Amino acid sequence: MKILHIITSLRTGGAEKLMIDLLPRLREKGHEVELCLFDGVDTPFKRDMQPTGITIRELGKNRSVYHPANLIALCKLIRKGRYDIVHTHNTAPQIFAAIASAFSKSKFITTEHNTSNRRRAWKGYVAIDRWMYNRYNTVICISKKAEENLRTYLGKCNTDIYTINNGVNITKYSEAKPSKELEQMAPNSRKIIMVAGFRWEKDQDTLIKALKYLPPNFHLFLVGDGVRRSELESLANAENLTTRVHFLGIRTDVPNLLHSADYIVMSSHFEGLSLSSVEGMSVGKPFLASDVDGLREVVNGAGILFPHQDEKVLVSEIMKLEQDSNLYESISNNCRQRANQYDISVMTNGYNNLYKFLYEFK
Repeated sequence: MKILHIITSLRTGGAEKLMIDLLPRLREKGHEVELCLFDGVDTPFKRDMQPTGITIRELGKNRSVYHPANLIALCKLIRKGRYDIVHTHNTAPQIFAAIASAFSKSKFITTEHNTSNRRRAWKGYVAIDRWMYNRYNTVICISKKAEENLRTYLGKCNTDIYTINNGVNITKYSEAKPSKELEQMAPNSRKIIMVAGFRWEKDQDTLIKALKYLPPNFHLFLVGDGVRRSELESLANAENLTTRVHFLGIRTDVPNLLHSADYIVMSSHFEGLSLSSVEGMSVGKPFLASDVDGLREVVNGAGILFPHQDEKVLVSEIMKLEQDSNLYESISNNCRQRANQYDISVMTNGYNNLYKFLYEFK
């Protein structure tokens, strides 16, 4: 089959990371796979994709993803490409491809990457979303909670909605070697790490606030970047933590960094199915996450959940692990075993089977 995936860009993020892991595996199954970027700006993820043999199409660079020129260019690309499957990710591609579907015989699929989003709170917008989702042959949700929330939000919807859990390359993370960089930055420290974009749905704030209640030998390493970086830097400064909070930016050696940490935390307001969480759990360290949709489903019964935005309970849970080596090892092993359920091969087979069904029977 000839398959086109469409995403806003290959900047940092779970959906973007998914493209790096998924598309080469679909190609290995014999498909002709292309990737369309609304914004073709150069990024580490884009450089990782280039050697894989996946054709990358760019609609523009450094302009708004909602620019009308992207709609025109996308319609032309889909019409000329004669794709069997067109698969979208993120809001702008979802909307523009829904319009383009009126001029194409391709099968259209979209993936819902979150349990919620800001547009669901906009008064009257649900009518637009119902129209958009109904333009697709199938909607994939990355967790059962994401599917449940989407069905509740849309109410009556004529399109098929399925769940295919996100996955990661577990072996890549579990077998990585620790980086020496964190120890060089903070010698003889206890290291906490969080890997997430600096966006509104994330909550690095709670983790920074927690650090002031932890012993001074604890240091926090934040991997990622985004629009909230200056706010987080200001918060660290206001809490007198600038020497203990380290901003590492966007990195391509995340597996090595995770192995260097003593604790891995994901503090978010909500998630879809957090790939960063699965990655963090796969390295065999204690994983702690806020008790919210999209994290609860992955972490409960393996890692540790703490109440949303409650930095003092987070501190208490870390100190329990710090003082009980048996508990530390038990949680670490449970996290590693849970991560194996979300291996990338399971997700790839799910996508491949759905593509075959749409191509052959619908």
